[in-house]
Amino acid sequence: MTIKVASSWDEYYQARAMQTQHLPIGDFFAAGCVPSSSHLADVDFVAMDFETTGLSPSNDDIVSIGLVPFTLRGIALAKAQHWLLKPQVPLDHESVIVHGITHNEIGNAPDLQDIYAEVLQVIQSKIVVVHYRSIEREFLDQALQLRLGEGVRFPVIDTMELEALINPPPAPCWWRFWQTNNRVSLRLMDSRERYHLPRYQQHHALTDALATAELFQAQVAWHYQPDNAISTLWC
Repeated sequence: MTIKVASSWDEYYQARAMQTQHLPIGDFFAAGCVPSSSHLADVDFVAMDFETTGLSPSNDDIVSIGLVPFTLRGIALAKAQHWLLKPQVPLDHESVIVHGITHNEIGNAPDLQDIYAEVLQVIQSKIVVVHYRSIEREFLDQALQLRLGEGVRFPVIDTMELEALINPPPAPCWWRFWQTNNRVSLRLMDSRERYHLPRYQQHHALTDALATAELFQAQVAWHYQPDNAISTLWC
């Protein structure tokens, strides 16, 4: 479907609420976007993490979703949610090695189309926080377009991007050895170590969502102010 180009997320949400063909998507956009001037301390966030069959939103699919609601003041673990899904493309050997989800585990799992309304309800009127937005935002949009003929777009805070801004690469140096050994890893668990956060088991969508929420809280505590506008960090 053709979407009107909007100059702001608020305008985009208003346009999509009027154009959508599916009620859960319409409800999501009709609820509105967090105002761009909102202070970080006043915003409700949801950390989101996916495990997928591969790295291409156009050719791969979602295998599991983890969502963890939080604010700068605390994490609502009791409201965290996790789904295993049956993807529309086969699991390949390499992806199974990464996330450990097998064919047996997804044999009776629902399709994304069966649970997407619940996912949208959890993130509705909140700001989604991810570690590398090209996975979660792009995969959800593409997967819904495949199933429904329309996807969803929303502002996100990308903790990987924030970490890259906080730790820019070193200035060019003639010594290749020095360059190689002074590159900062932006991986989720390596980023957490810089804030003395515990190391969790990786590649479980719920655990990685929790890890992302904690990382963002630490990034704000160390490098930003609670009264910074949300628009200074979202993308």
